[in-house]
Amino acid sequence: MKLTKRANDKRLISFLFTTFAAIAKNHSKAYYIPAKMEITSFIDLDNIFQIWHSNNVLRFAVFVAAGILLLHLANALCRRIFIPITNKITRSTRSSWDDILFNENVMTSCCQMLPPILLHMLLPRMFDTEGDIFFWTVKVLDIYITACAIKLAFAILNALYDLTNQNSSLRNKTLKGVFQMFKIIAICIGAIIMISIVIDKNPAKVLTGLGAMAAVLMLVFKDPIMGLVAGVQLSVNDMLRPGDWITLPKHDADGMVVEVTLTTVKVQNWDKTITTIPPYILVSESFQNWRGMFDSGGRRIKRSIYIDMNSIGFCTKEQIEKFTQKGWMEGLDSSEEVVNLTVLRNFIDIYLRNNPRVNKYMTLMVRQLQPTSQGLPLELYFFSADTAWVAYEHLQADVFEHIIAMLPEFGIKAFQAPAGSDFANRQI
Repeated sequence: MKLTKRANDKRLISFLFTTFAAIAKNHSKAYYIPAKMEITSFIDLDNIFQIWHSNNVLRFAVFVAAGILLLHLANALCRRIFIPITNKITRSTRSSWDDILFNENVMTSCCQMLPPILLHMLLPRMFDTEGDIFFWTVKVLDIYITACAIKLAFAILNALYDLTNQNSSLRNKTLKGVFQMFKIIAICIGAIIMISIVIDKNPAKVLTGLGAMAAVLMLVFKDPIMGLVAGVQLSVNDMLRPGDWITLPKHDADGMVVEVTLTTVKVQNWDKTITTIPPYILVSESFQNWRGMFDSGGRRIKRSIYIDMNSIGFCTKEQIEKFTQKGWMEGLDSSEEVVNLTVLRNFIDIYLRNNPRVNKYMTLMVRQLQPTSQGLPLELYFFSADTAWVAYEHLQADVFEHIIAMLPEFGIKAFQAPAGSDFANRQI
């Protein structure tokens, strides 16, 4: 077999030098070489072949140079030919999934696998299959091919994740943790294959040996495993989406969900700080999600005004006439005794229902709460039509400012604790 290989190598080298001689003859003027000169006449092919076959360092150097050349060639072909052609084909189609799936990262990763595969095929022709150089070079190439395959798997998973973000039904699902788990599985499979290549064992035997370390692996990957399970529960039950406003006082989280990964949930608080929470905390503990408020189209306002109970009394005839003229007695029987607080509640109800910034399709009421030592709480319970924070606060302030300013019209006073000026102005 060795003699046949040497004969083939000798034919290859003879062919190369004969080809060079033919080219030199055709371009004798350009290279100043006499046309009748035979280059092979002064080149000792047997001597060159003997040096090539006996010098492993030379062959290894040529092999490394060929590998570097193939890498650069594959990179150039990928960027100048394959990627432009693929982009042209994908852009000509109506669907957008092929643009994402065959993106530049995927195509580059595919092209990077070609040089080591070609070198692997070329290796038996350059080295003795029973030598140490061949043995270790094959292992290095196999490990490199495995690493390129992992990189290609990462690129495909990233493309699939981008593809899910384009889908309206999957965009709000917490799928990033699932894709991260697939990446971890790809790394584990690649690591098992690399270890089996180095120790020259079957990957199944390596996996069996790792089974004895299951307890250690469970301890190392505890957070990713719990995060994966929690992420699936959060996604299936639609408990959390990126962009949701959540409140978790125990962990000082009050803000918008920025990112949901395999091991952490990032929440940007309203003071622009970032709080990171493990996903399983959101499953094992309760948290408040304000998404329903935004989806409903109304934001609740629930606030009380404390009424001084000494100012509550029956309305006089003059007051009833005045309230009737202004329309505040709508729905009330003026023939009976009317309490000024009843007219105030009716006025607030009319005022809120005619306010365009109040949601009229949700609960709206003005009610009394249990009297306290600070007065009688008069609670306003309604929803704003705008769920934005600033608009919500403005509406709330405008409503209560207007009501407090209107209290004297009904002969009612709001309760407040006496200040120092009240005692200073009082004559003893």
